Amino acid sequence: MPAFPLDALGGFALLPFAALGALLGLDVVSFPQAMLSRPLVAATLAGALAGRPGAGLLAGAVLELFALETLPVGASRYPEWGSASVVGGALYAAQPDGAAGGLVLSVLAALVTAYVGGASMVVLRRLNGQLARAHLERLATGSNRSVVGLQLAGAAADLLRGFMLTVVALGASQPLVAFGRAGWGTDTRLSRAVVVGLAATVAGAAVWKLFHAVPRARWLFVGGIAAGLLAMQALP
Repeated sequence: MPAFPLDALGGFALLPFAALGALLGLDVVSFPQAMLSRPLVAATLAGALAGRPGAGLLAGAVLELFALETLPVGASRYPEWGSASVVGGALYAAQPDGAAGGLVLSVLAALVTAYVGGASMVVLRRLNGQLARAHLERLATGSNRSVVGLQLAGAAADLLRGFMLTVVALGASQPLVAFGRAGWGTDTRLSRAVVVGLAATVAGAAVWKLFHAVPRARWLFVGGIAAGLLAMQALP
């Protein structure tokens, strides 16, 4: 039995996941940027909150492959994976084992949420800019109070953004995922193979670009794989 079963009609059941989505959405840019918002971590935490960390881990691993293509640099636009991964991990963990189409639909919902979340971050940046312009005179004088106030206001707005994004995405996605599963006709193993194959293709393209942009990247990549395989062999 999930620790916090999802219920699109019961708002209180969504609150723990919304709080997690808010915190991990905040981690993407505002604070503390501790990599907790990476899909592998975020979706696993959401699955654990739902009582099925393994399901969250699987969804997170697939989303992590998609997220490898994202390069969050400066003011560039990119998907917001923190809150989106909570949505994907929670949706997949809320489904029974071996549910046909469960992984595909959960990952699809997370991808849509990630791109909507990215757009919401752009809107938030504009609002932060407007707020900063309204305090230009105080900032020019070196007002510590204005600087701290703007930082807190921006972080609070980002926290609210992640909370609302997660609530709306989960509330809208859960009935759609249930509807899609009801009419799903493809074998579960084939469905999983297709979505993992697509994710691996995206990740492979991202790694290939990295090989051509960073000196010695391919050798570091091969060395990392070798070290990982050796570590796996050493496990009991």
